[in-house]
Amino acid sequence: MAEPTRVFLYAEFQISAPFGEGIWKETNPMMQTVPGLRSKTWLSGINTHTVGGFYEFDSVENARAYAEGMLAGFAKKRGASLTVKLFDGDVVADASRGMKSPFFAA
Repeated sequence: MAEPTRVFLYAEFQISAPFGEGIWKETNPMMQTVPGLRSKTWLSGINTHTVGGFYEFDSVENARAYAEGMLAGFAKKRGASLTVKLFDGDVVADASRGMKSPFFAA
């Protein structure tokens, strides 16, 4: 089976940090240098203020390197627990187009 060419990564930090400019303004420039990263959608937990994101990468290798590198480092620096999950974006393409996913727009 071929490696996916579209990999989605879900990450969530178990911290309570109300979402504001300080979080993303300092992080976005660093994120723009991450190999293989196509996009990130920031997430902020309702009533919990957990911080996370939904990312699209070009390969499992790049997604895993990001999770084990920058994400793990951020969690350690903040003393936060980290949840990360990787998903195969290729196998779900047709089903996602049928649901008008912006990640699979024609």
